[in-house]
Amino acid sequence: MSTIDPPAPADTEHALSVNGVAIEAAAIDDEIAHHPDAPDPRAAARVALVIRELLRQRAIGLKLIADGAALDDASLDRLLELELNVPSATRADCERYYTSHPASFRQNDIVFASHILFAVTDRAPLALVRHKAESTLQQVLRAPGTFEDAAREFSNCPSAKLGGSLGQLLRGDSVPEFERALFDTQDIGVLPRLVNTRFGFHLVRIDRRIEGERLPFESVEADIARFLGERVRHKAIQQYVSVLASRARIEGAVLGEVNGPLVQ
Repeated sequence: MSTIDPPAPADTEHALSVNGVAIEAAAIDDEIAHHPDAPDPRAAARVALVIRELLRQRAIGLKLIADGAALDDASLDRLLELELNVPSATRADCERYYTSHPASFRQNDIVFASHILFAVTDRAPLALVRHKAESTLQQVLRAPGTFEDAAREFSNCPSAKLGGSLGQLLRGDSVPEFERALFDTQDIGVLPRLVNTRFGFHLVRIDRRIEGERLPFESVEADIARFLGERVRHKAIQQYVSVLASRARIEGAVLGEVNGPLVQ
């Protein structure tokens, strides 16, 4: 009779280290709280701590902080100022962005919208909530007339009683990720993708739009320049951390496309 070895525990977690410097489990547990919206908060926490340790070790190597010291915000700023060369956005860059994103530079736009909210809570696994939201979206896309019935049955928002209707919305009336879905396109009807916010997963239907007026370039040029500068800096930091990672011995985490609080 053959025997079968019992499977290894599913929750076994590899030790995390950077160039032989161990990152303790308690630090990972503390970091998880900073990644509530990540698909896998624990994996995101591990990557964030690896990035922090990479930067800390580089700061030590450049003698910006003492060996064994923590990396504070001031030391991080000095490190990035020393190591990065981030070009400023030109007026031509700003004009191109303004021209190619007309919906972003309007005021007094009004959107009449409805939604179905699948709230994320501690009681329901994230993957299960996402799957239910996605399957409901596919059903509603096949039969748009069922949107209001689905809202009454499934939505975790008080608007469920109104078939999901949110009435009229202006910019600033909702969280940024929801607002972008409403105002940064000209779509009408049920949006083909879920909208993910801090509250959960939303099915969104745009019922009507009333266009406002376009803001003049001169009034938004500084904001565009600031946005483009931050975007370029973000990309430069991503590339910088990727270079550091390529030179390091990392155990227990795969950085992939580098992202996290330290590279925002």
